[in-house]
Amino acid sequence: MNTISQSLTVVTVGENPVKLWGLTMAERVGRIARASKLAPAAAVPQGPAVLSNAAHAWDPAWFRHIVTQPGMVLTLGGVPALAHAADAGQTARIAQAMAAGEPLAGTEGLTVVPFESGPAIENKQLRKRETPFLMALTPASVRAIERASYFGAYKGVTDILTKYLWPEWALVLTRICAKLHITPNMVTAVGAVFCVIATVLFAYGHYWTGMAAGLVFMVLDTVDGKLARCTITSSYWGNIFDHGMDLVHPPFWWYFWATGLAFWGLGYDTATFWWVQGAIQGGYIVQRLIEGAFIAQNGMMHIHVWRKFDSNFRLITARRNPNMVILFAAMLFARPDLGLIAVAWWTALSCLIHAVRLVQAWIVRARGGTITSWLSES
Repeated sequence: MNTISQSLTVVTVGENPVKLWGLTMAERVGRIARASKLAPAAAVPQGPAVLSNAAHAWDPAWFRHIVTQPGMVLTLGGVPALAHAADAGQTARIAQAMAAGEPLAGTEGLTVVPFESGPAIENKQLRKRETPFLMALTPASVRAIERASYFGAYKGVTDILTKYLWPEWALVLTRICAKLHITPNMVTAVGAVFCVIATVLFAYGHYWTGMAAGLVFMVLDTVDGKLARCTITSSYWGNIFDHGMDLVHPPFWWYFWATGLAFWGLGYDTATFWWVQGAIQGGYIVQRLIEGAFIAQNGMMHIHVWRKFDSNFRLITARRNPNMVILFAAMLFARPDLGLIAVAWWTALSCLIHAVRLVQAWIVRARGGTITSWLSES
């Protein structure tokens, strides 16, 4: 397998005043390069380099792929858009074609890959092959490119609300944040405030306003990650902050939802309170452990991308967002108590299904089979 040379220079060839997510292509390419621990340069070097045509915008997945492929040239309409020149001669030839906006005069020693041919590269997170976007960057194409960039940053396997309800809302907010130079960590911090507000409101039985605050938090929980990926501002501590919030807050929501029932005259007796909490809190922990065990035993592949059933079940499995759908439905009948009981049963059933899938994977491996993602076959 090819590895990335840390001395490889990254250059944006040409000038383009059009901005994508508030960044010029030179700024965007520089951020992508630094994220891969490579050095962006202002001038074309006399040696190997990754060259990006300022007239084009591309998904960062292309960069991660091409840095491991010396001699590869990705073209659009015959014109080089992104390339990995293996030596000074290739660098000069490719840079000249990019600057002129013309096809390469000669392709000796190069592997030319026309984007129109639909080349596919591996999405390591989803274990599937796909063709990330590549487009000419013009004022007329900015919104289409931003949309492709945004949805390219979306998880292919997620819950029903994140996948279907608020992607468009989050896209609008992501554009606004990028335009105002609001950072992902700022979005996460605002979301955290709404998460705490929702928790307090649940504790006092203010379920409708609590769900409204929770909805703001859940949408912002999508925005911060997409903003980080689209503006190339992901950071170690930002990921810790974001994912830490995701892991920690759900048990508090379910606990204080139960205590808030007293304000409705629907409080559980002691036995019911603790079996509901035991099922929800214990099931939450067990389900996470099952997912972790599957990842550890199957080469970092997530349980929800094993078979199509698993991906479909991820839409509704007992996580925060599907649980909130159950509670919302219960509130339509003014029965928040029955809603939480339904969440407890759904959590137990989800746990059981995940446990069965884990055992089935063990059986496949014990019989000499290989666990692979259905997405890689689609």
